[in-house]
Amino acid sequence: MAARLKLTGQVLAVALVAGLLALLIWKVAHGSGKTAEPKNFNLSRVGTPGKLELASLRGKVVVLNFWASWCIPCKDEAPYLEQVWLDRRAEGVVVLGVDAKDFRSDARGFAGRYDLTYPLAYDGPGATLPSYGVTGFPETYVLDRQGRVVEAFVGSIDSSQEHVRLREAIDRALRS
Repeated sequence: MAARLKLTGQVLAVALVAGLLALLIWKVAHGSGKTAEPKNFNLSRVGTPGKLELASLRGKVVVLNFWASWCIPCKDEAPYLEQVWLDRRAEGVVVLGVDAKDFRSDARGFAGRYDLTYPLAYDGPGATLPSYGVTGFPETYVLDRQGRVVEAFVGSIDSSQEHVRLREAIDRALRS
């Protein structure tokens, strides 16, 4: 009887671990709970006086990038995002960086070091992160003209494959 009870306990433990593993795999494959309709925010700008409200960009395609100055992959992708901004802004594409979990002075230093000219907003405590399901840095969302998420990127956009994926997402957003 004790052996049967022990075996049953082991089977249940293995089933629980397998279930949790399946949930983790599903979560990774399907993103981290991103919302189809991003929450609006109104944040202070980095390096420029005033505030920036996401809703003010309706009608444009927005490449919304959550980053922090201490994030190594953010440093790797910043020059590419600047290039996307320079190449695509005439088409109505806005690259918008949101610095979170960071110091304002470090955000300004980062923007200067990488010559970032696209709009940057400051969310020091990271209040915007939960509504987007952001779990780490960097994370990037391509929003269509109506403000809906077309594509989400978890991690750095630093490979040629990710560059192509971003360009295709922007193109889809422009067509919608």
